[in-house]
Amino acid sequence: MPQFRYTARNAEGKLVDGVIACDNRAAAIRQVEQQRFVPIKIEPVPEANGQASAAATAKAAPSKSPATSSSETTRPAGQVVAVETMSHSQQYLFTEQLAHLLGSGMTLDEALNVLVKRMKHPKLQGLSHGLHRALIDGRSLSQALRDYPKIFSPLYVNMVAAGEASGALSEILKRLVLHLGSIKSMRDRVQQALLYPALLVIAGIGLITVFMTVMVPQLMKFFTEANATLPTATRILLAAHGILVSYWWLMVLAIVGTVAGIRILIRTPKGRLAWDTLLWRLPLYSMIIRYRFYAQFARTLGTLVENGVTLLRALELLEEITGNEFVRLRMVAARRAVVDGATLSTAMGEQQLLPELFIDMMAVGEQTGRFGTTMQNIADVYERELDKQVQIISALVPPLVMLVIASLIGFVVYGILSAVFGMTNALRAGGR
Repeated sequence: MPQFRYTARNAEGKLVDGVIACDNRAAAIRQVEQQRFVPIKIEPVPEANGQASAAATAKAAPSKSPATSSSETTRPAGQVVAVETMSHSQQYLFTEQLAHLLGSGMTLDEALNVLVKRMKHPKLQGLSHGLHRALIDGRSLSQALRDYPKIFSPLYVNMVAAGEASGALSEILKRLVLHLGSIKSMRDRVQQALLYPALLVIAGIGLITVFMTVMVPQLMKFFTEANATLPTATRILLAAHGILVSYWWLMVLAIVGTVAGIRILIRTPKGRLAWDTLLWRLPLYSMIIRYRFYAQFARTLGTLVENGVTLLRALELLEEITGNEFVRLRMVAARRAVVDGATLSTAMGEQQLLPELFIDMMAVGEQTGRFGTTMQNIADVYERELDKQVQIISALVPPLVMLVIASLIGFVVYGILSAVFGMTNALRAGGR
């Protein structure tokens, strides 16, 4: 039976090697993974007569030694892109491709080598090259991912580390693909729901600006020369036009100053907490961010627990990705209560951060011992609720925006027409 020499990483992240006897190279990879090792390199052991060795080497042609892989993937310094940031779609594509390659029976060394050659986007190719170089230098994939903190979150890195420790890296990457896909889908639905109202607001502001800066000045001269008594609505309209023309720069300055002031404020701990608290309690908008948090919290926590990450470590990771200081502080308090011996459902219930239904379902999961599966089910529930809230707001906001815009435009038109009708009546009365 052919023999294969392997190099892999064990649960502690240390390099191990050995020789196993298998029918073929794919079976050798599966046997290494069954030992909870992450295979990095697998090569056939040359036989004494050299003939079987040649056949095995031909069959395992994609497999290269680290030195050979390094010589193939090394690029001149000018052609390697230094990657610091990457879009969510590019991260999803990289994870999906790596998961497919590992799932097809390739070792990590081979998979990254293939990505270097396959990826056409400079950032994806540069990332694959950097990770492959780190692997050749003796580091694990999770250690290499920490070199890109703006691309891979601590949650992502810890899930990869859990996959390396359990010997199921390809399965973990597949679950990461599903996780990233669900997060992206949820984010896209929220953005699409808010896009139409935003376009209506911009169009309305543009239309009102045209009325005030084009039509009103043309009629102002006529009204002034007529020396007629103008209706109250027209006088308000002319006063608004005068303010807009004379002090537009002050309005722009006030808007820029407000935005700059908010940015400066949220850089301070107290200012950030006050701003995030406002967003969490803001009518309508808070419904979107709350249900999005419920779904993301449940999905991420369930994914982490199902993949071997301890509950306390999972809560720490969730604290880092909340993006809201108001929520983070309450999650910190909940984690401390869990450390002191409380159940997570009890701790989160005391913080009044999650709805009662969420807490009750979480408690059932704790009692049945199927916590990870229960959290995934909770995520499904609140993703459906998020869709409902998005549909309600997307159906409610446009009519409200159009009503406000129509009211403002109607007032402008009324101010103009009332003056015109008033002057017409005055001319008719004078003609008699």
